[in-house]
Amino acid sequence: KRACDVKVGVAKLRMTLTVYFIYHELHDRRRLQCRRRRLTHNMERLENINPTLYEKCQERQVLPEDDDDTIVDEFDAREIFDLIRSINDPEHPLTLEELNVVHQDHINVDNNSNEVLVRFTPTIPHCSMATLIGLSIRVCLFRSLPSRFKVRVEISPGTHTSENAVNKQLGDKERVAAALENTSLIQVINQCITPNLKMSLLN
Repeated sequence: KRACDVKVGVAKLRMTLTVYFIYHELHDRRRLQCRRRRLTHNMERLENINPTLYEKCQERQVLPEDDDDTIVDEFDAREIFDLIRSINDPEHPLTLEELNVVHQDHINVDNNSNEVLVRFTPTIPHCSMATLIGLSIRVCLFRSLPSRFKVRVEISPGTHTSENAVNKQLGDKERVAAALENTSLIQVINQCITPNLKMSLLN
């Protein structure tokens, strides 16, 4: 009888261990499947998985007249470019300069009328981050330039499927002001431009 009880006990133990290992194996499989689904979902959310990386421009050389307080130093396209070149892209850990989203040749400065026009180029024609990028550029320049300047930020012609709609949003002062009152949105914008502001202060 004792031998029978032992055999029954061993059989139950084996059954318990078998069920235990099967349960944990299934659990691990489910966790792995969930991770794969999350990874696939995140990859699908990235609109441009492998963006082209461009070479950075050389730093601007400081000339002796730059330190002469008697000379009126007008703003130029390079100075505006230096302010926005290090803004982080919302989707990738790269700057707008590295992705060729902003370029010095696409910036116009009119010191007589105190106007600045910045045109930027999204990495893909259907980029859903275009408005956010434009807002980041506007906020960065708003915080960096004298208040006399009127800043316009637009998408480079022919580079986005919703070019007119995005330009209309970026050019509407009331819409921009309302958007910047959104706490979540302004936090994202600050994350994009804060490293740039720190770099400007260091330079």
